[in-house]
Amino acid sequence: MRPDSIRDLSKLLFIDIETVPQTYRWADLDPREAKLFADKTRYEQERNARTAEQLWGEKGGILAEFGKIICIGIGSLHMETDGLHLRVTSYHGDNEYDTLTRFADLLGRHYGTDEHWLCAHNGKEFDFPWIARRCVVNRITLPRILDIGGLKPWEVGHVDTMNLWSFGDRKNFTSLALLTHILGIPTPKDDITGADVARVYYEEKDLERIAAYCRKDVVATAQLYLRLTGRELIAEDRVRTV
Repeated sequence: MRPDSIRDLSKLLFIDIETVPQTYRWADLDPREAKLFADKTRYEQERNARTAEQLWGEKGGILAEFGKIICIGIGSLHMETDGLHLRVTSYHGDNEYDTLTRFADLLGRHYGTDEHWLCAHNGKEFDFPWIARRCVVNRITLPRILDIGGLKPWEVGHVDTMNLWSFGDRKNFTSLALLTHILGIPTPKDDITGADVARVYYEEKDLERIAAYCRKDVVATAQLYLRLTGRELIAEDRVRTV
């Protein structure tokens, strides 16, 4: 089924994740892991004349082998008498195992059939594989909707709003912020960006602030999906955080 032909929008779960490096400071990294990180990023070190330590602040939180998930924001659409509504919440905490277990349990209970879809912005390159990899690391059984090994492309229930925008251009990368801007999708003003997440988490220890930022991205992703599939946006008073 094409993502733009999904009729029952309640079958879609919109997600966004926030990740940080396992340790904030390079000096606190286990020597074995430091070497493995240096080996993995050797090409970037040589190309950009950077050291592994310099790259740690940029890459440690976006490589699933060296980071952890601290927040998973989720959003679901449902129809009420006055039209379509969006319900948003998040699973977040310092314990990645607990966060992933709660999310995996949700997927198993409510999004476990071939009729269900996950939707994220750049999800196919980031959110979906990140969650799957960290589930494996934490020895959590992969939910069916994330266990895509051996499936044909059209059998995978993953929607990526960045792919919808690319129209087949495999080189395309367009941020969620840019797309919501050019497409006239209202979004709340934030005091942080993705680049601030590790600092806010480790220095300010303000996980709730990060979770609020994550939930706003879920709302933006849901609105972007509706816009890209020719549907009306959801009014602000029909978006509820729980």
